[in-house]
Amino acid sequence: MEPINKPIKDISEFCFTLRRIVNSDLSRLHIISDLMMKYRKIIVFYNFNYELDILRKLYGDTIFSVAEYNGHKHEDIPKTESWVYLVQYISGSEGWNCIETNTAVFYSQNYSYRIMTQAAGRIDRLNTPFSTLYYFYIRSTSQIDMAITKALRNKKNFNESKFANFFNS
Repeated sequence: MEPINKPIKDISEFCFTLRRIVNSDLSRLHIISDLMMKYRKIIVFYNFNYELDILRKLYGDTIFSVAEYNGHKHEDIPKTESWVYLVQYISGSEGWNCIETNTAVFYSQNYSYRIMTQAAGRIDRLNTPFSTLYYFYIRSTSQIDMAITKALRNKKNFNESKFANFFNS
């Protein structure tokens, strides 16, 4: 990540910067790699284009097939023994189903409780052949991740302004 060398102008940019630092940590890729070796077919939900760039690098030289569902690509789920399906929350949290896997990984959290719930529902279908579904939420102990987690656990959307008030008090 290149330094921008300018002041942060508002709370939205502050939260985005915090999230970029946290979500770019390479430990997230190690977690996903370990999950891939165990589950072999996974959907990975992400928020931002920089996250997609990181995920693409991870899978660029692997034995796993990779496909994407986002604002630029609507590729089919691979028909191979091992695959990763990279799905951007806004594009793929509704309107499609996946009964080819029982594993969803959330690379980063979305601010919206509804979107997170809808994303989880992509593998939770009546016609799934799986009796057990696996959901993995990758998050850190950073203040931004913990605040988003708290809001989502309370079935609320994360509010950047309330997060800013935490620092102003």
